[in-house]
Amino acid sequence: MPARTMSLTVELVARCFRAVDDPGPDPDAEHLVDSDYEAMLDAFEAELPATEPLWLFGYGSLIWKPEIEHFEERVAVARGWHRSFCMKMTRWRGTKQSPGLMMALDRGGQCKGVAFRLNGGDRRQALDRLFRREMTLKPTSYRPRLLQLATDKGPLRALAFVINRKGTTYAGPLNEDEVVERLATSCGHWGSGADYLYNTVKNLEQRGIHDRHLWRLQQLVAERIAGS
Repeated sequence: MPARTMSLTVELVARCFRAVDDPGPDPDAEHLVDSDYEAMLDAFEAELPATEPLWLFGYGSLIWKPEIEHFEERVAVARGWHRSFCMKMTRWRGTKQSPGLMMALDRGGQCKGVAFRLNGGDRRQALDRLFRREMTLKPTSYRPRLLQLATDKGPLRALAFVINRKGTTYAGPLNEDEVVERLATSCGHWGSGADYLYNTVKNLEQRGIHDRHLWRLQQLVAERIAGS
């Protein structure tokens, strides 16, 4: 099958870029501290025996920017979960004045992504890096969870970060028009919402993963940017 051509192009994404200074941690928010991370690590490690390999399930930016050492990856399906732009970003890829959106796994449907098998080094250190990257505020909007995944080489269990609907940055249910508008207009010091969407769709397609919902979103976001 010939490769699909994305409507959202590098040129359109470039139109969304703005130089934004990092505002730093939100002074009005409550942040996780070392003891919080230690408790979460203890709880997670109790679920995953030391003899079981550590896999990480990537469904968004972890696919194209895992920032962890791994020596195997497999296309995998998480049933009972789907990608959702349900996290409000007032830093990183948005600002307080123009909040952006990022994805989390939410209940229902299924999600095809990439499972990464981490190397056999210091597992707790790798988990600590991941937890601190993905979770910063209390109550945390991401929740670490072991998910059962299906792959061509058989089932496996993997760490995934799913949405906590009681979390600080949970955006609630948004309609498609709201999602498109935020992705087409938001930008933070890490880049724009359009850039995040572009890289996610591109890297999924390169692995033969076609997410119809994201494909439609990139078409609509491209139209919104081109028409502005």
